[in-house]
Amino acid sequence: MSGVIRGYIHAVDAVNFRVGRVMMYGIFLLMGILLWSSISKTFFLPSLWTLEMAQFVMVAYYILGGPYSIQLGSNVRMDLLYGEWSTRKKAWFDLMTVCFLIFYLCVLLYGAVSSTAYSLGYWGTEPFSFFGGLVTGSEEVGRMERSSTAWRPYLWPIKATMILGMFLMLLQCISELLKDVLRLKGEAI
Repeated sequence: MSGVIRGYIHAVDAVNFRVGRVMMYGIFLLMGILLWSSISKTFFLPSLWTLEMAQFVMVAYYILGGPYSIQLGSNVRMDLLYGEWSTRKKAWFDLMTVCFLIFYLCVLLYGAVSSTAYSLGYWGTEPFSFFGGLVTGSEEVGRMERSSTAWRPYLWPIKATMILGMFLMLLQCISELLKDVLRLKGEAI
């Protein structure tokens, strides 16, 4: 059983490490968009797409980089007491808090799937069955949701990115939970 747990931890950490390293360069894409926004407003006609595209890139940057941040332990903690605790006590505390985070991420993931289904023209109450129906061919995409701005981009790509990010975050939190279990058993990670 320990081999399966270690395999899961290794696989999830490897995927989130690679995605996180790629997303680190998203800041340069964001800077390029904002630079073009400034240049176009100063010297040309202002571009309609720059503000919203910068927002979309920022969402992707944060939500896809979040699992990497959790993996590295660079998330913000109240270190008033935590820093002085033993490894075992930290593992117990982390185990309890990551359970709350997993529940919260499951709720967020359900909301993201529901919102993405809505953006693809589904107005029902079963978003997972809608996506299953898209795969089998029993459902089809309806009138797609667009932003209310002058640029009017489709919203489903950024919502799908949010689903991916929340799913990767959920997988990483389960990996962290399993690491805490291994720490409590006294095994090296």
